[in-house]
Amino acid sequence: MKKTTTLTFCLIMDLIGYFTYAVPGIGEFADIIWAPVSGFIFYRTFGGWKGAFGGIFNFAEELLPGTDFIPSFTIMWLVQYFSRKSAAVSSAQ
Repeated sequence: MKKTTTLTFCLIMDLIGYFTYAVPGIGEFADIIWAPVSGFIFYRTFGGWKGAFGGIFNFAEELLPGTDFIPSFTIMWLVQYFSRKSAAVSSAQ
């Protein structure tokens, strides 16, 4: 049984990504290190094709200047949460 990713974990991961950008002068260098780590964590967290696609997107988002504000982990959590919720409603009918 696969454990569900928590919203708290996703928020923390997005905050780490944001803070690498928030440090003046060091932010872009930190992104060079953080981008592949974040992409790998994203893939391992969500798995499957969503994790692979999201990991690539997350890697690019962390690496490109000015895009660190995008909460990619939290967005994927919301996608999974609402898709599970709608699947539960559909199966109940």
